Amino acid sequence: MASTTDIRKGIAVLHKGQTWVVIQAQFVSPGKGSAFTRAKLKCLTGGQTAEVTYKSGEAVETADVQYRKCQYLYSDGTNYNFMDNDSFEQFTLDKESIGDAAKLLKDGTECHAMHIEGLAVSIQLPPKMDFKVTFAEPGVKGDSATGALKDCTIETGLTLKVPLFVNEGDIIKINTEDFAYVSKAN
Repeated sequence: MASTTDIRKGIAVLHKGQTWVVIQAQFVSPGKGSAFTRAKLKCLTGGQTAEVTYKSGEAVETADVQYRKCQYLYSDGTNYNFMDNDSFEQFTLDKESIGDAAKLLKDGTECHAMHIEGLAVSIQLPPKMDFKVTFAEPGVKGDSATGALKDCTIETGLTLKVPLFVNEGDIIKINTEDFAYVSKAN
């Protein structure tokens, strides 16, 4: 059992007798009335989604989840293929199961696969990852005092905002939760 404060993206809950994965969660505290958590769930068996509202303090039954270390192998356009690091078995997840993490996957990426009832249902990337900058707009000299940002593209094709001193060819560290620049990698 968990409380509504524990509901976050990636956890598995039991809802209407089935196992669902939380794909979005938002805590709402309105000016009037009590706080609640609005969650978007995806059913493991049927694949359908549902919007559920949990009142603050309400008990939520969680499902048994295992995390196993895995490695990203390749994408065939619609599916993403991984290999379990212990058993060396390969498994496939669709783009919806991967979510935004697909924007940061590169060959050989080490991550954790979330398994529920023996099935791989999603992945969890490390909190921070290093990427090579493949394109960066030139910074304007003398504009660094304002904390200005510019666009850059990393090796996976993702475009993000970085400080002006980041150049093409640099290796940068990115937060995998919000796709924000963290620092230059050493």
